Amino acid sequence: MKMPPANKAIIAKRSQIVKAFRTILPEESVIDDSDELQVYETDGLTAYHQSPMIVVLPETTAQVSEILNICSAEDIKVVPRGAGTGLSGGALPLADGVTVGLAKFNQILDIDYKNRTATVQSGVTNLAISQAVEARGFYYAPDPSSQIACTIGGNVAENSGGVHCLKYGVTTNNILGLELVLIGGEVLRIGGKHTDVAGYDLLGLIAGSEGLLGLITEVTVRILPKPETARALLVGFSTVEAGGQCVVDIISAGIIPAGMEMMDKAAIHAAENFCHAGYPLDVEALLIVELDGPAVEVDHLLEKVREITRLGGAESIRESQNEEERLGFWAGRKAAFPAVGQISPDYYCMDGTIPRNRLPEVLSSMTQLSKQYDLRVANVFHAGDGNLHPLILYDANNPGELERAEEFGAEILKLCVEVGGVLTGEHGVGVEKRDLMGTMFNEQDLNQQQRVKCAFDSEGLLNPGKVFPTLHRCAELGKMHIHRGQVPFPNLPRF
Repeated sequence: MKMPPANKAIIAKRSQIVKAFRTILPEESVIDDSDELQVYETDGLTAYHQSPMIVVLPETTAQVSEILNICSAEDIKVVPRGAGTGLSGGALPLADGVTVGLAKFNQILDIDYKNRTATVQSGVTNLAISQAVEARGFYYAPDPSSQIACTIGGNVAENSGGVHCLKYGVTTNNILGLELVLIGGEVLRIGGKHTDVAGYDLLGLIAGSEGLLGLITEVTVRILPKPETARALLVGFSTVEAGGQCVVDIISAGIIPAGMEMMDKAAIHAAENFCHAGYPLDVEALLIVELDGPAVEVDHLLEKVREITRLGGAESIRESQNEEERLGFWAGRKAAFPAVGQISPDYYCMDGTIPRNRLPEVLSSMTQLSKQYDLRVANVFHAGDGNLHPLILYDANNPGELERAEEFGAEILKLCVEVGGVLTGEHGVGVEKRDLMGTMFNEQDLNQQQRVKCAFDSEGLLNPGKVFPTLHRCAELGKMHIHRGQVPFPNLPRF
């Protein structure tokens, strides 16, 4: 994985930089010991790792502002980091960069039930928001599988989804405002507790920006009242293609479940062995369909879904009889990733999105690719919105297997684009998909995206090496004036 070359002049000033940070942070919040830095050398994409030059752990927006001011003045690269659960290498450190960890931003600042909002610091975990409001019958809808650990700031940066995003939307559909610190230290407040904001949709711009535009320190989210009723169906199929077609049929019937998830045989067995959710083991594919809302509506829709699945060739249909059983169905699905870790030394989690009607075709093609690359795949995905999460199983100790897994993964993502989909659904681009961006965007598209980055970060110091396959100087994109042949920021790396 090629990254921007390290600036040796910056590394040579490491001790001075550490000293500067310790003038604004407690000593324990500036990490420069080599052993302690190892904790931060990777995120959820463990195939790639790099020890950062320095890690800083601020507690206030003012401290973040001062840190970025120093980095801007000294031309120091900055890598933002939440909980490090990301799966695309978005928080991969740089040898000459400062990793800014926001784990200490863990306070819930305001809960406004009248306006149905919660304002929290960016290091608050996704699940903690729901826990803070559940006593009043509210919850926060996006629920990534890593919600017990992932932070809301990281959710915004990657535009995360979850098993209930089909009905309730991904992160961008559930945030109303945020606080953003720019590379020069300027603090911006975007949005608030309302939905109608005049001017450009900067909130939509920041959601999914992967730390390339600024550091998120505070977020205002939408909270929702818990539905009156929620029930789930476990539906087993004899083929993965039949399960995929059933997903298409349910949506085509005008039914929008709260969640609709699918697992293949490998994932079913792994999840069942891991948490004993009661999954059927004699099927090739398992569909979890949840309906929520008023009881009479749920009863009606459940009967319609049963009929559709029966006509679609379902081998088994089981309905949750109580809340505990419903949560058990989801526990198996949400534990699928760690469960797969028990059947393979390593796995490579992909993230692509396709039109729902191409699901059977894509699943069939993935089976052929699995044979071609001689690597097993466990499929776990948000079937309702076409968001695929194939887990490519490999052993990094076997020479060449990681490289085969990467090639296999790239072919899956190219396939997603070929059938009218996109490279990523909710895991971001990071370093994982960076070099595939050209399969989805032409040069003009990519240049326009980089012009947006230049407007926020003209020096290219925020999370360089991520998202864009080639880092252009802002001057090359026509955003800066070249005076007397002197290009601004001549030391900006290209790779």
